[in-house]
Amino acid sequence: MSDAGRLPKDFAELEVFANLWCLPTETERFERRMSSSMAEMQEFYDCFFPRLEEAIEYCDKYPLDDVPEDVEQLLLLIYSLIMVAMSVEIFGQPRTVDAADAVLLRIRDPRP
Repeated sequence: MSDAGRLPKDFAELEVFANLWCLPTETERFERRMSSSMAEMQEFYDCFFPRLEEAIEYCDKYPLDDVPEDVEQLLLLIYSLIMVAMSVEIFGQPRTVDAADAVLLRIRDPRP
């Protein structure tokens, strides 16, 4: 990664979310959602969602088996946005509605 940040420079305004949300596994992203407030998730969602299509198009320029590190970090941020969107758009809370004590635990995550 460059000294400037974890994400591609075209997405520099999202750097403020990188340390919290560029998480390598789905389980870590789920746990972050569970430990985040709705205000934190709403802020992340509101800042990133308008640029989601652009971020996906940016990532699509690279083959998945040869993704530069900054683009991989952007992919991780996209994956986190998907996780957060469930709470923001559907549940209105970090926890899944009507799912008892749902947890997400994977033995192995796909790469990237």
